[in-house]
Amino acid sequence: MERCLEFKGIEKAFPGVRALQDINFRVKGGRVLALLGENGAGKSTLLKIMSGDLRADAGTITLNGREMNFSSPNDAIRAGISVIYQERQLVPAMSVAENIFPGIPPRGALGLVAGKQLKRQAQELIDKFGLSIDPAAPVGTLSVAYQQMVEIMKAYRRDSDVIAFDEPTAPLTDAEIAILFDLIRRLKEAGKIILYVSHRLSEIFQVTDEIVVLKDGRLVAEMKTSETGEQELIRAMVGRDIGDTYAGLNRNDKIGEVLLEVSHLETDVLRDVSFTLRRGEIVGFAGLVGAGRTEVARAIFGADPVSSGEIKIEGKPVRFKTPKDAIDAGVALCPEDRKEQGLVLFRSVRDNVTMPILAKVKRGLFLDNHAEDEITIDAVKRYAIKTPTVDKIVMELSGGNQQKVILGRWTSSKMTTKILILDEPTKGIDVGTKAEVYQMVCDFAGQGIGVIFISSELTEVVNISDTIVVMHGGRVTGQMTRQEATEEKVLALAMLD
Repeated sequence: MERCLEFKGIEKAFPGVRALQDINFRVKGGRVLALLGENGAGKSTLLKIMSGDLRADAGTITLNGREMNFSSPNDAIRAGISVIYQERQLVPAMSVAENIFPGIPPRGALGLVAGKQLKRQAQELIDKFGLSIDPAAPVGTLSVAYQQMVEIMKAYRRDSDVIAFDEPTAPLTDAEIAILFDLIRRLKEAGKIILYVSHRLSEIFQVTDEIVVLKDGRLVAEMKTSETGEQELIRAMVGRDIGDTYAGLNRNDKIGEVLLEVSHLETDVLRDVSFTLRRGEIVGFAGLVGAGRTEVARAIFGADPVSSGEIKIEGKPVRFKTPKDAIDAGVALCPEDRKEQGLVLFRSVRDNVTMPILAKVKRGLFLDNHAEDEITIDAVKRYAIKTPTVDKIVMELSGGNQQKVILGRWTSSKMTTKILILDEPTKGIDVGTKAEVYQMVCDFAGQGIGVIFISSELTEVVNISDTIVVMHGGRVTGQMTRQEATEEKVLALAMLD
């Protein structure tokens, strides 16, 4: 029997927000359906209802003609539905093998976990994926990319009827993305139902057959991938034609004196890294996964120890022992993993925006709540953060709005940010919000802030940056201006041994 997943009249509301309104569509086995929309469109809410993390207020989900009623994610897994979320659902202290077989590891004659059998079965799956991972290694010791591959192997092992991928390629290298796409093709050939969420439109045209677009909680378009163009897709998602994203940017043309000078910087990962950043300049860092770009940011920010070399800010040598030292000197970092390192997810928008300036908003021994509110409301307005109230828990915001909260934190009126380091600032956010972030970056430069812009998307780095620094293997392999740069030149340097 052909597999079929159908959503009928799905509705979901949260306080102040109607997340989903009358969602109706179906996807058949052997098809890959892209679920698209801007951040906050309702994609994640729909996946969470399908996986048993949330209950719909109205409507039904049927799988192979049977109505599904889940009270927990385990119910959905037993029914044949697996969702691979952006937020990894792994146990860091447990081994790769134990995470691939959670709860149901192979057991011996006495009912004890068969360690050798567990390791062997995990190794067989790892070999099928063509990865160099030790099945006995604790998952917490793996890179973000390999942790994502463990999540995917865990879902693959379940042999589910439905597999949903939520931004699966965000942390992956090109080689790992090729492995993932090959896996999706095999799942499709096996008649599985595949839902695929991604903000990388090029991927949509590579791997999907059909597209459903959500906007503000409503289904606004259904289309066949083969009959759809990129601009048509963007118009459906954004509600307008955003044209050439980069051509319309209001750039800073008044780059000033040297603000940051890094000379022969060395850490456990970095080798002889040197570059300069001028006031009002955007310096982009390009390179493949593992090139050392994030390590440069962490070394400057005082998060990683520096073994040798020199860092100067406004001509004065500095050596930050902690991130607080860097913040006090006017250096701010928006980290690559905003959920793990950039935000306190269970705290409010207000708490996250005002966190580094609490000492500046005190009246005697107590916090000035009115001042906190003013600063947060200003950030919400300036960055168009979609939140019903400043008391909203940050975890409940979309990825793009979470990123804006971090930007609001570092650029509030009480901060004296001179150098702003943005590590993968557009990861996991939609095309419309990306355009907003690009202009924000240019606006920061226009205010005289020196911006370090790190991105795995070559198009971004080449088009946003005034100067591009290319890295490979922990060292700088080349530098060029935006006018000199092409994606081909940058990629060649990124692969230079």
